[in-house]
Amino acid sequence: QVSPGLRTPRLPVWLCSLSGRHSVLFGTDCRLLSDWKAERIFHLYFYSGQQEQTQTAHLTIDTHSHHWEEAQREGPCSPGRRRPALEMAIRTKWAGATVSWNGTDPFF
Repeated sequence: QVSPGLRTPRLPVWLCSLSGRHSVLFGTDCRLLSDWKAERIFHLYFYSGQQEQTQTAHLTIDTHSHHWEEAQREGPCSPGRRRPALEMAIRTKWAGATVSWNGTDPFF
């Protein structure tokens, strides 16, 4: 028997399999589960458990940004349209969202 708390989490949690590695993407705002208005700008945290990740990555997700705003933020040495697998996974739920890594190097 699965407890109701495990069937209906109080905080948003996603188990991910990215590039053959398992990881956790989670939020600390319970409104993401019930209030679509909370999905404007919000924070998620990512932890892979791999040795190369020394701390949990703090991500800021903006679901109402525009593609031309993201292009302006890219530097001249950016890899173009290549995106980390985690960003692509996030965009399966929030299409077109921009992801800020807040100083953490993006994982590929």
